[in-house]
Amino acid sequence: MRPIRKAQIRVVDFGSQYTQLIARRVREMGVYAEIVPYHSPWEVLTAGLAEGTLRGLIFSGGPQSVYQRGAPTVCPEVYQAGIPILGICYGLQLMAHQLGGQVVPGPIREYGPARVEVETPDVLFQELPPTFQVWMSHGDRVERLPPGFQVLAHTEATPCAAFADPRRRLYGVQFHPEVAHTAYGRDILARFVFDVCGAARDWDLAAYMRELIAWVQARSQEGDILVAVSGGVDSTVLARLIHEAAGDRMLAVFVNNGLLRQGEPEAVQANLRDRMGIPLHYVDASEIFLERLRGVTDPEQKRRIIGDTFVDVFIQVTRSIRPFQFFAQGTLYPDVVESGASLGPSAVIKTHHNLVEAVRSMGMEVLEPFRELFKDEVRQIARLLGIPDDVIHRQPFPGPGLAIRILGEVTPERLAILRAADAIVEAEIRLGGWYERLWQSFAVLIPVRTVGVMGDERSYAHVIALRIVESQDGMTADWVYLPEDLLRRLTARIVNEVRGVNRVVLDVTSKPPATIEWE
Repeated sequence: MRPIRKAQIRVVDFGSQYTQLIARRVREMGVYAEIVPYHSPWEVLTAGLAEGTLRGLIFSGGPQSVYQRGAPTVCPEVYQAGIPILGICYGLQLMAHQLGGQVVPGPIREYGPARVEVETPDVLFQELPPTFQVWMSHGDRVERLPPGFQVLAHTEATPCAAFADPRRRLYGVQFHPEVAHTAYGRDILARFVFDVCGAARDWDLAAYMRELIAWVQARSQEGDILVAVSGGVDSTVLARLIHEAAGDRMLAVFVNNGLLRQGEPEAVQANLRDRMGIPLHYVDASEIFLERLRGVTDPEQKRRIIGDTFVDVFIQVTRSIRPFQFFAQGTLYPDVVESGASLGPSAVIKTHHNLVEAVRSMGMEVLEPFRELFKDEVRQIARLLGIPDDVIHRQPFPGPGLAIRILGEVTPERLAILRAADAIVEAEIRLGGWYERLWQSFAVLIPVRTVGVMGDERSYAHVIALRIVESQDGMTADWVYLPEDLLRRLTARIVNEVRGVNRVVLDVTSKPPATIEWE
């Protein structure tokens, strides 16, 4: 579902993991942006151009090489349409390739931070420092410029890190200005949106939320709405918004899969039912989940089993309650893009099982109001809905729960070890005043035994890894080195208080190349 509004900026998706983030950055400026796949018909790609509502196009990045057979492309006529275009990463390379330049494999690939040096402070780089950090993710580079273009910036490994043909208002950057790790990235996008395209501010999140509520109110007149909740920010905000719009015509269902953190089942029920007054049905299915996970070690198999079991339990419970016309779930854009379901040919990073097909087979229509939003945007909606701060600032927790933070088989013994260690991590992070400053901070159980010395005796016990990261949206993340005294206290408590652990290590890998979760 999209707001009924004409887009001023259209993002053309070539499969980047960051495509929706580009549109979101533009929306943060108060300019409505929408995404279309690269293979969209001409009338979709340029809708609004004739009447002047479409102000510009942004070409996203993508996982392929422009010179490969079957690589995604766009109709060349778009470059003659007189509309400003900004190409990002693959988008820059495609522009160069289609307009007569040459793109080749680079001798050095760039993934992660790099320093860009501005050669020509054209409109994109006006009033910016001559050198600053950017975020790269590419293996190819522009070897020869298309006619009419000039280099605006370079890095040590990339001679053309930005280029432009100002006369035709065609621009490109090899780096990703949309991610938080690019300094001045928002400034660069704003230069294009306002200075090049001349867009006007016409959108805000509060208006979007009001449209969502009105839309849900209208749908609820057709039948009752069922909401799956986990206690996380996404599903909690979804349940609160649906309840605000539909009242008692909605019901939230919370399934305890036995893979939750210490005290979580009780906390979730208290938040939803007692603090927010949301109608809630609770089901404890932990024994079923753990039985089906017995002996399973492959992470994707674990995810599938958890997803399949959740579907089985959820559908069985639903049938025992009452008929529902709609099913609402808190799918966010990172869930969509990382499952390979984005508008372009994105590479699959992980799989997600959901209830869509199962509930449709029961005659229910699926509602995903947050499908185009990121978690911090959902948190903004939460504030507008008056949800308590401690719920709003709850760190993300994966749908498969602790099962993907235990490498290998999930057993009651390992769950107990990880729950105890994770509870210590959260308690100490909160005590140190770091909890709300971090995107995620959690423990991972590595079922590899190492030798230690405890009480003048040799021990042979498990390893706990600490994953502490900062991020704005989960699409990219960087590790955080906590104060030494906090790390020492964390380590000492885990080793002393959690039986079966004698070693604690710190994960110091960013995303990319790693993911935030270990499985």
